[in-house]
Amino acid sequence: MAAPMELRCWGGGWGLPSLHPECLTVMAYAKFSGAPLTVNTINNSWRALKGDVPVLISEDIVISQPAKILNFLRKQKYNADYELSAKQGADTLAYIALLEEKLLPALLHAFWVETENYCSVTKPWFASRIPFPLSLYLPGKVYREALNRILLTRGGPPLYSFAEVEAQIYRDAKECLNLLSKRLGTSRFFFGHTPTTLDAFVLGFLAPIYKVSFPRVQLQEHVKQLPNLCRFCDDILTCYFGLTVSGHAPAGQDTADANLQKLTQLVNKESNLIEKMDDNLRKSPQHPPRKLTTLKLAAGGEQNSPLNLLSP
Repeated sequence: MAAPMELRCWGGGWGLPSLHPECLTVMAYAKFSGAPLTVNTINNSWRALKGDVPVLISEDIVISQPAKILNFLRKQKYNADYELSAKQGADTLAYIALLEEKLLPALLHAFWVETENYCSVTKPWFASRIPFPLSLYLPGKVYREALNRILLTRGGPPLYSFAEVEAQIYRDAKECLNLLSKRLGTSRFFFGHTPTTLDAFVLGFLAPIYKVSFPRVQLQEHVKQLPNLCRFCDDILTCYFGLTVSGHAPAGQDTADANLQKLTQLVNKESNLIEKMDDNLRKSPQHPPRKLTTLKLAAGGEQNSPLNLLSP
């Protein structure tokens, strides 16, 4: 019998099981390969606060990088790529490198560096899931890390100003999206009728851009102009995660679950209160039941009955 496996990751919102691209990638691969993972959100744990997510735990084994997690799952016979040829495997590595080089910087910029998006969406969402006072520290830390990563990879000559860096980032991202759209074509998945590692990575990088409701949406608008990529995301979220395509409200499912939990707690409290009242009533001195007095009808029969007097 295989050892139980637990995946710890950030939670989701906007119709996504996780807003964290790498967490979403691993979750999708597990769905594709049939790996029986128990998924637990660890927003309040120190590992999540340091950014060491996703984390896979199996007995005494702890793995914290997506590539290593996927390799571990393959060794456990959960391989979504077993039907791929050698050329398709090479294409997978090439497209993943393209995603990390071209699309990831734009994803980081849209979430963490774009001022309006960061102040109105990203920072409040993450801060609401982190205990005080770390909620004041972590979003700023991730913002600085994202900005430094962008500047280190794109801030050299000939791009000297940040406006030039930003423009180049989005040009590269749109070019990457166009290539993905052309490669996908009319197929359901990138290598035919079965999802693979590449599909998991594309979903992880693409779905947050497509689904999250940002005030600045230039990259999201470009995604929505590529209907096959939108259909790709919607199909996977619906078929493999059981999520609706209309989940655009922030943490919509989380809010519904929280409201249901509060309602359940309220009902339980009311039930306990009623039980206590019943116990107190049973323990209190009881009076013998009173007998109902039989009403005698006056002359004229039922015309003078109180019930008749109330009727129209």
